[in-house]
Amino acid sequence: MHITARRIPLFAAVAMLAAACNETPKPKEPAAPPAERAPTTAPAAVNSGEGEVSIVAWPGYIERGTTDKAYDWVTKFETETGCKVNVKTAGTSDEMVALMNQGGYDLVTASGDASLRLIAGKTVQPIDTTKIPSYASVDERLQNAPWHTVDGKHYGVPYQWGPNVLAYNSNVFKTPPTSWSVVFEEQKLPDGKSNKGRVQAYDGPIYIADAAIYLMAKKPALGIKDPYELNEAQYNAALDLLRKQRTLVHRYWHDANVQVQDFTNEGIVASSTWPFQVNTLQGNKQPIASTFPTEGASGWADTTMMHTNAAHPVCAMKWMEHSLSPTVQGDVASWFGSVPAVPKACDGTHEKLGKDGCNTNGFDKFDRIKFWKTPKAECASEGTCVPYARWATDYVAIMGKR
Repeated sequence: MHITARRIPLFAAVAMLAAACNETPKPKEPAAPPAERAPTTAPAAVNSGEGEVSIVAWPGYIERGTTDKAYDWVTKFETETGCKVNVKTAGTSDEMVALMNQGGYDLVTASGDASLRLIAGKTVQPIDTTKIPSYASVDERLQNAPWHTVDGKHYGVPYQWGPNVLAYNSNVFKTPPTSWSVVFEEQKLPDGKSNKGRVQAYDGPIYIADAAIYLMAKKPALGIKDPYELNEAQYNAALDLLRKQRTLVHRYWHDANVQVQDFTNEGIVASSTWPFQVNTLQGNKQPIASTFPTEGASGWADTTMMHTNAAHPVCAMKWMEHSLSPTVQGDVASWFGSVPAVPKACDGTHEKLGKDGCNTNGFDKFDRIKFWKTPKAECASEGTCVPYARWATDYVAIMGKR
């Protein structure tokens, strides 16, 4: 799978992240959250006292045209609503959870490995989707997804989704690699050199699931049914694979821009990544492409969720409605390399996505993607599984070893 390319100079990508961070408001300590809160609704007009909304988001998810004037889905919103958009970028789900627990933010674009933690911790509140007129246009596969719907209540609105792809240097791989083995197992690459010190892995405990996905195909006798629901034996097999991988890894990445620099300057030739980095590298004329390996892939389906103590709930609700516009959805997908949560953006009329953009970005891969979710002790496939707390502790230990 080749991700939709866009033209972005490297210095612009740096400026984008810096600008996003500079717009971040100083977090405030929230009051203790109530045990339950009624779903938020949006009045017809912005309350005079609001005038802004603060969002924790993945890099590249909220653009105001400072990196590329053609990509701006913020300015029009600010003009029409009077709500200034402040953005704090985060590189991992754990960072997002920490920021939301800290308080001072209204919204977060949470992936499935963060959303259920935020719901369980009462950090985010249920949303009355009947007050979001465009909710009915959301992909039916996402409308009641388990990573944002609990006990019949919706805790946000879907934003974008997609796979974690395998990025590779096309000068080294004249033919796209077909397996994640190029980052998990020591081997000679097509250029005759070892992959040792030339690959990367994701700096996040959820990456254990990537190892489990590989093992589902490599060692079917382990009986892994769900890479986020691992019994002790399955979990230990994944850790063993990751310990071996540690000897190959040049760097564990979580900063998208640093990974772009590593592919450009540090000799990295293969890694799991987001389409965003592939787009940036291709825009910088680097020989980088991406593929969807035969074993399948992990992925993210992100939900815009509102803090229980959001200081600007009116602007937040307005942003959630704005985010579901087919134009906005198509712009984000074209920029990031993701798939819109609103299929209307995929009908071929969006100027930037075109008629093939959604399929290029993985629309037809939905059933082959193992979407991020928070591992829990009680699990459907195994009965008792290793919970996320252990994933976090054990993965940090692996990354720290040499």
